[in-house]
Amino acid sequence: MSFALPSLTASQMFEQKTIRPIGAAVLGGIAFFQDTLIAIDSSKGYLLQIDPSTDNTKIINPHQSREFAEVTGLAIWEDTLWVTRGNNVYLCKLSSLGLEHFVTLPYPANGIAVWESTIYVSCQKLGDILIFDRNTRKEITRFYAPGVGVENLAVTEEILWACDNTEQTVYCIDRATGEVQFSVLTPFESPTGIAVKTDGQTGRQTLYVAYASEEPYIRDNPNADPNHELTYRDRTFIHPLHYRYYPEKHYALSNGYLIEMSYVEEISPLEEVYLQELEWRIALPSDTDRQKVKHVEHIGLPFTEEAIDGQRVAVFKFDVLAPGERHIFGWKAVLEVRGIKYRLTPSDVENIPELPPEYKSRYLIDDDELAMDTSIVRRAAEQAIGTETNLLRKMYSIRNYVYDRLSYGIKPHIDTPDRVLERGVGSCGEYVGVLLALCRLNGIACRTVGRYKCPPYAEHQGVPLQPDYNHVWLEFYIPGFGWLPMESNPDDIGNYGPYPTRFFMGLCWYHIEIGKGIPFETLTSKGVRLTKEDISIGELAINHIRFTILGELPPF
Repeated sequence: MSFALPSLTASQMFEQKTIRPIGAAVLGGIAFFQDTLIAIDSSKGYLLQIDPSTDNTKIINPHQSREFAEVTGLAIWEDTLWVTRGNNVYLCKLSSLGLEHFVTLPYPANGIAVWESTIYVSCQKLGDILIFDRNTRKEITRFYAPGVGVENLAVTEEILWACDNTEQTVYCIDRATGEVQFSVLTPFESPTGIAVKTDGQTGRQTLYVAYASEEPYIRDNPNADPNHELTYRDRTFIHPLHYRYYPEKHYALSNGYLIEMSYVEEISPLEEVYLQELEWRIALPSDTDRQKVKHVEHIGLPFTEEAIDGQRVAVFKFDVLAPGERHIFGWKAVLEVRGIKYRLTPSDVENIPELPPEYKSRYLIDDDELAMDTSIVRRAAEQAIGTETNLLRKMYSIRNYVYDRLSYGIKPHIDTPDRVLERGVGSCGEYVGVLLALCRLNGIACRTVGRYKCPPYAEHQGVPLQPDYNHVWLEFYIPGFGWLPMESNPDDIGNYGPYPTRFFMGLCWYHIEIGKGIPFETLTSKGVRLTKEDISIGELAINHIRFTILGELPPF
């Protein structure tokens, strides 16, 4: 059975088009001028005029590229171009491009947006967005910058939009008060510019985001032996960012993809075994606010389906698994998956209900070798929160405490949280174990989720993709709100912070949710569940995981 994306109108097809300016290396600020896209190539100093329909690209400052080198932010109001370069803000007429100094900041100015006589300038070093009056060139006020990375800006009549290259996030900010209304995850990493396109007929506004990073590739070098070399190249493009905000549910969805995922086990034991009345259970993908299961079918051998704690599980049954016997079996699922970002503040959770008793007995206990009775783990649980009582602030504190003390490293097996804290290095599963232990000791219900992420190459559609590793993260429960996601380790990108919060209460489209709070895979023989000491699944079978991105989901 094959699945196709819904048919799209010409307008919707254009709103999914990736714009790849010819010759561009590192795109920074972008802005729309009528129906033309203006962008700065920060590394070359090229001011580019781009036709979004054809990618046709023209350099409009052929004699002034040196003056525009290292420009990061760009904005257009009427016939005036505004840019940021170094610590300075400049303006000029589009017709002449002679830069005129506007203001100097104590640190580098990153992004810029202009609405009438109001000038917005972001500065990562200050941690603020500064607002200036064009006529007096004086600072009017400043807003707290919501992310930890370099932010570029765009503005409409009521909204200030900020894209953060480290947070992989776009923030919707009330431009009068500086209050963040909501935020959305971008489908690609390293967003470096943002612009708003307004349809002249309908008035509908669409966000466009520029991205710039490096990508590895295999280069064929005929002068080398062997001739294939690993190297890196610039990767920069512009893509529409679609979103829908659900204020009553405290979250926003963003771009998504139709994905086919298969999980298959191949019986290939290291040592032959004989098992009677074997039942092999493999969790199936979950239906959630951001992930919809469109279809599931078997691979190799048929399965029956059962529900465990509300989660769908495939059950493969063998009367006997005998020495020398070989099988391939598993499932294939077609999923609609989008990015999701929740927005809750500590004040939202000040007067929440008590944790239900059934959650206390299930999600506050040591049910997975969490070493919650050891002194090092109990001491860490106390140190992590200090005197904090607010549940959301506790979660922030615990996450940051773990990030301060652990660095990421792959290991062949998972150690208990006490050993991980002693060692100071952990895999994603070990991060999860430490986080679970510290949260549960502090009265916060938590559970594991995940298992795999689709390789995040959205442009590689129709091509089988295989993840290098499995992956797990966790969800924590806020009474009155429900379960919220939190990544295990990807936001631990520096030493002692500040750490991004892109995946704190958020997941990107490539996170595949499978088996919330239940084991991903279990074996029972003659009705008795087998433990790792009885037999290891990894020693009994080889797993095969494949993703195929079928296409981008239509705009909302």
